[in-house]
Amino acid sequence: MGGVSSEREVSLKSGKAVSNALSSAGFIVTEIDICEEKIPHLPKDIEAVFIALHGNFGEDGGIQALLDKTGIPYTGSGTISSFNSFDKHLTKQIILACGLPTPAYTLLVDLPETSMFGYPVVVKPLAQGSSIGIEKVNTDKELRSAIQYILDLGDTAMVEEFIEGRELTVGILDGQPLPIVEIKAPGGWYGYEAKYTKGATEYLVPAPIPDDIAKVAQHFAVETFEALNCSDMSRVDFRLTEDGELYILEINTIPGFTETSLLPKAAACAGISFETLCSRIMNMAAVKPAL
Repeated sequence: MGGVSSEREVSLKSGKAVSNALSSAGFIVTEIDICEEKIPHLPKDIEAVFIALHGNFGEDGGIQALLDKTGIPYTGSGTISSFNSFDKHLTKQIILACGLPTPAYTLLVDLPETSMFGYPVVVKPLAQGSSIGIEKVNTDKELRSAIQYILDLGDTAMVEEFIEGRELTVGILDGQPLPIVEIKAPGGWYGYEAKYTKGATEYLVPAPIPDDIAKVAQHFAVETFEALNCSDMSRVDFRLTEDGELYILEINTIPGFTETSLLPKAAACAGISFETLCSRIMNMAAVKPAL
């Protein structure tokens, strides 16, 4: 828990919630706060690691690569799967190769004059989590400002076609889809403030959408999970247009793990308590294959 990314505080909350749940379920738990990009001393009798690290060094394969060297089982996706899932461009390439729908995009390493997709568009860094640096922009000036922010982070900017519609997310647990959550953010934009301002966003689970669309979304989520060779759990985010078209935005291999986070909300709708959810994932911990 914790970590070195901009999502450190969120990760500490996830880690504490998981720790409490596992302790209640009868596990003997040691909380390990990661403060630099290395593994600190681990208990000698450790059986497995539950990774609740968000962002860099948590979801990008960093901690996974180090744990691979120890031979200690851990939860979530392996090193390569994590790396591919965290890099938004690699994710796009893999899911497009599988014929899955995703918004059109381009990559930029300098400031453009205008948008090739018209406006609005979404600007996002390739490798940041928790909506860090992601903006919906409406003018050339806003576009350049958003891209400059990402370049200052030392990242590459992705400019993505904005898909007008509803925001959905599908949790995956042990390869199976959970009930869909609809995210109703103020102004229809689920950015950083909407995500972390208490009461700003409404979450509907199960999402009030037709059954046929729900089944397609769940199918696409599982296909994305499998295409990226993910393990244990993930969350796949979508936009749904008025015409019923679905577009995959991204996959999160270590989603939030507080009791009010989206994956736990979906699990609760399926009758899986937070304690049971954490226990099931803990029991999935394994030594991951190299690829």
